[in-house]
Amino acid sequence: MEKLIITAALTGNVPTREMTPHVPLSPAEIAADVRRCVDAGASLVHIHARDPEGRPTLDKAIFQETARRIKTLAPDVIIQLSTGARAGRDWEARANPVRLLPEMASFTTGSNNLPGIVYENAPDFLLFLAGVFHATGVKPEIEVFESGMINNALFLQKKKLLEPPLHFDFVLGAPGAMAGTVRNLVFLADSLPPGSTWTVAGIGRSEIPLATAAIAMGGHVRVGIEDNLHLPNGSLATNAQLVETAATIARTMGREIASPAEARRILSLDPQRCDRILASAE
Repeated sequence: MEKLIITAALTGNVPTREMTPHVPLSPAEIAADVRRCVDAGASLVHIHARDPEGRPTLDKAIFQETARRIKTLAPDVIIQLSTGARAGRDWEARANPVRLLPEMASFTTGSNNLPGIVYENAPDFLLFLAGVFHATGVKPEIEVFESGMINNALFLQKKKLLEPPLHFDFVLGAPGAMAGTVRNLVFLADSLPPGSTWTVAGIGRSEIPLATAAIAMGGHVRVGIEDNLHLPNGSLATNAQLVETAATIARTMGREIASPAEARRILSLDPQRCDRILASAE
């Protein structure tokens, strides 16, 4: 079994300081939290940006400052930027994080209902954003809220806009999407083409149970305040504590934790491209 890649999803678009004092919002706070998560066992970080008022944003300058600060404090970590629609629906703005040339960026290959919004990713937009991934050489993490999104990704691969091996993130337990059950996780993992890699992001209470199942199944895990505010005992969590929880479970089960270099090999990332985001920020 491959070593375990732990992704830390630190900020997201939803958590606020009123919900938890532990959510990092500014570039400096996010970078400092990345360092703590890397020390706890994370090799990949999923990054959202917030404006000075704490609102979700796709502002290139804020992403650039965040990336610079992360690379200063944790130079080896894999940076994955979000292209999510909660921060704005303009196509070009959503492509901005990819054009900054991180090693990875998220790519939700379909639409679904989320609390208060329709998370819209129309077919024409998928073709557009897949073209940006193809042109830049940034590896997408295919975010899957329901099984049809796997088929959409495979369609884009047939169009030669996405290159195998593909990497998927199963987002389970979000209200309006697939429930956060082990049965659903097994079904999605069994639906992938050979050679794919996958991770699971359980929302809320499903985070740690699904992470435990993924560790046993040979998949990878995403944890963090973006998805879940609490430790299993119900207390408010820090991002580093959630990473430590996943790492402890993995070690108890006899599975080793991947370093950033090992994670790049598992994900088929070119190590020569690890710092392109710094050049794009100059």
